[in-house]
Amino acid sequence: MTETVTVRVPAKVNVQLAVGGARPDGFHDLANVFLAVGLYDEVTVTPADELRVTCAGPDAAQVPLDRTNLAARAALELARRYGVEPAVHLHIAKDIPVAGGMAGGSADGAGALLACDTLWGTNAPREELLDICAELGSDVPFSLVGGAALGTGRGEKLRPLEVGGTFHWVFAMAERGLSTPAVFREFDRMHEGADVPEPVASQDLLDALAKGDAGSLARTVSNDLQPAALSLFPALADTLAAGRAAGALTALVSGSGPTTAFLAPDAETARTIGRVLLASGTCRAVRVTESPAPGATVIG
Repeated sequence: MTETVTVRVPAKVNVQLAVGGARPDGFHDLANVFLAVGLYDEVTVTPADELRVTCAGPDAAQVPLDRTNLAARAALELARRYGVEPAVHLHIAKDIPVAGGMAGGSADGAGALLACDTLWGTNAPREELLDICAELGSDVPFSLVGGAALGTGRGEKLRPLEVGGTFHWVFAMAERGLSTPAVFREFDRMHEGADVPEPVASQDLLDALAKGDAGSLARTVSNDLQPAALSLFPALADTLAAGRAAGALTALVSGSGPTTAFLAPDAETARTIGRVLLASGTCRAVRVTESPAPGATVIG
């Protein structure tokens, strides 16, 4: 048995997040166009006397270290299915913002699943790994797959998408987090009594991705959760405005927020936007990176 396995797993941005009305089970049907970006968590798994979770990095103190952590839940489910004792130490090196709308927790779940599968030699089929991911949460399957994909259902049913080039992004981290369930509740409150249309992916957006055309992508991005996120965190509007003024082609809240995302025409402009945002006082940190990025990958 391998003594230690490390998996690197990416953050995501939703270049389209179309949200349907609340279903009887409380979830929402989505048309969710995921794009993996080059910010990564690393999950390292080593044999131990019992299951335990540790975490280091920015905002690590906000990460639960008990069995509610998605990394722990991934290890427990794989162990259950294969009759393995889940006696492992899961260490998460955080670089994806916590509670930031970039699927950091989901990334850790996918990373732990692949790491444990490798460590234990269970050799679970890819479809079974994706099935476990879908049980863990709506964003977890994409964290395993990476690249670009259209997520339907509650986001867990994935269709890979073609990306014809590199997109340059700036992400601004807010002073505090936002709860995804709270943002969906606010979405429901804001649409109470309204006829919410079925979510459908934008063909113009899919075409822009396939061409690698940043200008066309900027004109077609959308996030139905953005008004709810701004309702709960009005100061994000100032961050969005600062990034647009600095030269971003477009600006949007990433997923349920509060991280804000800015698409730049090139790498140099992205660096400039990052500097201006940081100097604006409207965010606590910025990150400049590119997309697409690979999904969960064993790196050691």
